[in-house]
Amino acid sequence: MRAKPHPAATEPDLSTLAPRERTTARSLTGEDPHLRAAYQLCHRITRVHDPGIHALFQLMPAALRPACWALWAAASVLDDLADQRDVDSTERESRVEAWTQALEHDLAARTSTDLVRHALVDTALRWRLDLPDLQGAVSSTLGEVRDRRFADWAEWRGWCEALVPWVDQVRHLFERAGAPMTLRLDRQRDYKQFIDGAQLTDVLTDLSADLAQGLLLLPREALDPFPDAEDDLRHRRWSPAVAALIAELTSLARQWVTRPAMTTGMHPGAANMLDTAACLLRAQLDAVDAAGPALLKRTPRLSVVTRTRIFAPARLRAGLAWSLTPLTVPEPRRPAVTAHVPRPAADHTALRTSPPHPEGARPPQIPADQMPAHVAVIMDGNGRWAQQRGLPRPEGHHAGTTAVHEIVCGALDIGLRHLTLYAFSTENWKRDTDEITTILETIRRDLDEGPLRDLDVRQRWLGHPDKLPTELVQALQRAERRTRNRIGLTLTMCINYGGRDEITRTAAALAQAVQAGDIDPHLISEEDFARHLPHPDMPDVDLLWRTGNEQRTSNFLPWHATYAELHFTPGYWPDVDRRDLWQAITEYSRRQRRHGAAPLAITRDDASALPSR
Repeated sequence: MRAKPHPAATEPDLSTLAPRERTTARSLTGEDPHLRAAYQLCHRITRVHDPGIHALFQLMPAALRPACWALWAAASVLDDLADQRDVDSTERESRVEAWTQALEHDLAARTSTDLVRHALVDTALRWRLDLPDLQGAVSSTLGEVRDRRFADWAEWRGWCEALVPWVDQVRHLFERAGAPMTLRLDRQRDYKQFIDGAQLTDVLTDLSADLAQGLLLLPREALDPFPDAEDDLRHRRWSPAVAALIAELTSLARQWVTRPAMTTGMHPGAANMLDTAACLLRAQLDAVDAAGPALLKRTPRLSVVTRTRIFAPARLRAGLAWSLTPLTVPEPRRPAVTAHVPRPAADHTALRTSPPHPEGARPPQIPADQMPAHVAVIMDGNGRWAQQRGLPRPEGHHAGTTAVHEIVCGALDIGLRHLTLYAFSTENWKRDTDEITTILETIRRDLDEGPLRDLDVRQRWLGHPDKLPTELVQALQRAERRTRNRIGLTLTMCINYGGRDEITRTAAALAQAVQAGDIDPHLISEEDFARHLPHPDMPDVDLLWRTGNEQRTSNFLPWHATYAELHFTPGYWPDVDRRDLWQAITEYSRRQRRHGAAPLAITRDDASALPSR
């Protein structure tokens, strides 16, 4: 988001709202004039700071708009505090930190003397928002206080992700209102590229304003192919190099925002919003192209005719779509609330440490160079464990959940970075319906109510949503959003996952990239394939452990586990605890991993240390 001046937080005027918006504000706030004034101010800030966002919010049901105003106004205020160029960076950082600390206090008090925070607190309580999701946005705002320089597109995209938590809160509102803006898991890449395209369009649109502040928010990777373009831009000279650079970037942004499949299966009202946003962005890129040299002097704006052409039919579609979806506004929640905005990502005092082992066992000391970075586990034997005890098979899955908690705690204790658990495979649909229901419901309940919520664990999901209950998919997505900035352990749950299915879908994504011209089919590499996997940042598996006395990998992570060390144990999954994980890691640390290289020479001392056979 670019910083633009917004109205002062004083004397909000009801007349600034359209009649329908005045009605919405009154119905939302009742007779509370302070709260009504807070929402009115947030509406004004959103309309002045982000006119395009404001117009898109008008495509929402009226009941949802005030909450969106509050969220976006708060993001705008933070953005302005971070971008006050007449203030040194230390003071700007101090002001952002003070604002976020005040929000934490206001959430606990359930009110605020600051109008923007007052509206945000009411929105959080009324809609039961999980505000720790905003930790990344708050932390990124603090980071924006410092100079923004990007070596490559990867660093630039990291900066763009500051916007994602705020957008996710808007999606969360739809979910709470009963009309979830569900993104298919196989379209997550489209969503991320859409966000990138929106941010790049914003950078190009505000190029003149940013250059006036000494900012050039483009990565060196984009600038280097155009010699002299950076110097010309900083001196605000329109040259052939600058013209070629702008043409290249507008073309790239158009590719990123043209993602029609992203809205497949989505509620028509939500799909209409995203489709309209894409049309608006493409029109803005047309304006950037048409501006030519004037782009370095002033911000190109869309004409009234263009905006009308885009929004008039969109409003008609929105009216029809939302008329078919009854929505109600929840009453304000006055009971105690546990949600709060944590301090920046480096501060994890709000998270609990893992409980100690019941018998006081402590993890072994493994040298850092002998620790696996990624352990994957096939949790086998739940059903057989139950049958062995004369219990129904589903009871084994309840017991297996306790073992999951133990292994996660053990991973935290020993300092493991990545843990991936095979919870439900695409082949598990062949099982009895009652057993399937128990497995999936147990996972959902544990996500929403289990003890892992409060640990320093980043939770992710690998698998496909087809056939999974909607409530489980939503719980998985909530857990991902809630924990996205935790750094202690990355826990990936493979649910409705199959290795061949993953490779097939990745190949399809790669084929689409070739068809779009993003990749030369004659130069496809392993790195290209890896970038199109569902989680391209997932490291290779170092150690694959299977319980249950079976010795096969069962279609689990075939790409990532190519060079994994295999570890099979006879015990059933419900019987394991963290000591079994530590033993597996200890055994791993003793193995010599060569990855195809010749074995190292064994010294006499090494030979004497080897176990006898």
